[in-house]
Amino acid sequence: MTITSLSRAVEAEFAPETAYLNTSSCGLLPRRTVEAVKALAEGNATGRRDGAGDFEAADGAREGFARLAGVDAGRVAVGSSVSVHVGLIACSLPAGAEVLAPEGEFSSVVTPFAVRGDLRVRYVPLADLADAVRPGTALVAFSCVQSADGRIADLAALREAAAAHGARTLLDVTQSAGWLPLDAGAYDYTVAGGYKFLLCPRGASFLTVAEEAQQSLPPVFAGWVAGEDRWGSTYGPVAKLASDARRYDEPPAFLSYHGAEQSLALLNEVGIDAIHDHATGLAARFRSGLAGLGRPAVPGDTAVVAVPGLGDRAAELGRAGVMVSDRAGNLRAAFHLYNTEADVDRALDVLSG
Repeated sequence: MTITSLSRAVEAEFAPETAYLNTSSCGLLPRRTVEAVKALAEGNATGRRDGAGDFEAADGAREGFARLAGVDAGRVAVGSSVSVHVGLIACSLPAGAEVLAPEGEFSSVVTPFAVRGDLRVRYVPLADLADAVRPGTALVAFSCVQSADGRIADLAALREAAAAHGARTLLDVTQSAGWLPLDAGAYDYTVAGGYKFLLCPRGASFLTVAEEAQQSLPPVFAGWVAGEDRWGSTYGPVAKLASDARRYDEPPAFLSYHGAEQSLALLNEVGIDAIHDHATGLAARFRSGLAGLGRPAVPGDTAVVAVPGLGDRAAELGRAGVMVSDRAGNLRAAFHLYNTEADVDRALDVLSG
């Protein structure tokens, strides 16, 4: 496969008007994505097309995510949000089952379990998560990269601990897929919101389900789009659901998925390894500069940089054209393929003032 030069891709697809360091909140849309959404919206406005969108685009996005995730497309379901995917998994657990999660985990990863009321949800510090898996733990639910501070979970230790105790694993890759290589096949479930590092319009999300886990995950939200024959499943109960993870599909938000297909194609063209090296290199430059200002960041080799106690300066940086976020009191900056060393230096210049 020919890998598109990162710099050429950025020049062709992006024209940010700020030092945009806020991909952890929302990624920038590539030009090709914007054009695909416009084309569908215009077609829907004028009556030139039959239907609100094309399932081929949703399936193209599914295949694009599968390539990034290192799994067959048959293991990928499409939807609209992480919380709905997690809710599906929560429905599959028996009453009294224990779910283990990190303290301070993003709410969409844990709330569907908490609101059931008949599950035991246990929280421990992220650093202690692997050691806290025990006999009787049914599921370990955690993010690869923590939203609040960019810390990366010890993935190998968690997989080993879960396997040793027969626990399933649910990995949220919303803050990592798109810059960090992913092997979704190593987990029972992975979930990803598409509108951050995957650069998709909001309304596209992805669930991967291991083949063994598909045997016990009921398709409780199934509708006609989950049928083996979609257009033959529009009336009455669906006679036959899709034989793979597509039976967990939600009806796709077509505007989002026409765009998502293009965004994921771009990421695959550039290559996650190239994006990883670029983004983490910029993050390391930012961490080094922060240390020089006497404001050390949370340690880590990650594209998401958090500075404790500095969140209240996010608004000031925004006024200066540097887009970051304030999360749990941290100043959070996130780096992606469209960022440059000039963006890093601009942020450091404002913070030094």
